[in-house]
Amino acid sequence: MAALRNFKPLFDRVLIEKFAAATKSKGGVLLPEASLGKVLKGTVVATGPGNVNEKGDLIPTSVKVGDKVMLPEYGGTKLNMEDKELYLYRDGDLLGVFTD
Repeated sequence: MAALRNFKPLFDRVLIEKFAAATKSKGGVLLPEASLGKVLKGTVVATGPGNVNEKGDLIPTSVKVGDKVMLPEYGGTKLNMEDKELYLYRDGDLLGVFTD
């Protein structure tokens, strides 16, 4: 976890760990890997400070560490850190935040 703790996204970028894809159906049937859909949900692991507008004011990111978010079907930059697959998105690319 040392490399992950030492990584801070820049500007309005957000580091996401996607949820694991379901490998069983609700009825308990094992699903083949080819039928697994794209995972469109994830947890925010780290955020950048935000972007600066034309006036020089800092606009912070709209999510915080620990938020559960809805991701776009395509996009994001894949990173492999400490045997984890993480994705880097711009704050504006995130589709929404799940509330509990």
